[in-house]
Amino acid sequence: MSDAPKYQRPAFDAALQEWTKVLNGCGLPTKCEWILDENLVFEKDPQHAGGVKVSYQTQFTLRPKDLAQMTYEFFTHDDARMVFYRLGTSRGKSICLLLCDPIFETRGPEEGFLRRDDWLISFRPGAQTEIEEVTEAERYKSRLISGRPLADVDFCMPLAALREMEVHGRVLTPYERFGVKMIGAWQRWQRVSGE
Repeated sequence: MSDAPKYQRPAFDAALQEWTKVLNGCGLPTKCEWILDENLVFEKDPQHAGGVKVSYQTQFTLRPKDLAQMTYEFFTHDDARMVFYRLGTSRGKSICLLLCDPIFETRGPEEGFLRRDDWLISFRPGAQTEIEEVTEAERYKSRLISGRPLADVDFCMPLAALREMEVHGRVLTPYERFGVKMIGAWQRWQRVSGE
C-alpha cells in the first residue's frame, strides 16, 4: 500500500489562475490585494451585542511583494487543506488571504467553500461585500488581539513566518525562535556591559 498523497498541488500560477476564474465567475473583482495575519483588524461591532467585525490595514506593517506565492509555497508542503479566501472588496480589489489547516476538510459548498480535492485546495470567494481599510494608527493599535471568537482567517500566515523564510530559508521551530531572541539579548547585554 502506497503512502503517496491522493492529491497533487499545482504550481502557484495554475492555482492563482483557477482562483481568478472563480472570482470572475462570481462577478467579483479579479485583481487581488493579498494580506497576512498582521493586516487583519478585529474590532468590537457596536451594531451587534458581543459582536466583532473585521477590517484590514496595509499601512502599518510591511508586506513582501510576492507574499501570496511565498505563502502558497510554504503551505504546499503541509498535508492540510489550503484555502484561497476572499474577505471582501475594497477600492475595486478583492482582499484575499491564503489559509491552511485540517479544519477546512469539514467545510464545503454549504459554507461557501468550493473544493478541489485533487489539489487539496478550496476556494472561498465570499459575498459581494465591502470591507473597510483602517488608516488611523490609533484604531490599528487598539484592535482586538484576544478575547474574540476564533475565525477562519486565524489560520493565515503571519508576517514573522515569511521573514524567517526569507532569512533562514524556512520557518523556525519555537526553540530556534527562542534561541534567536536569546542571542540578540546576549549581544545587547555585551554592548551595554562593554565586554
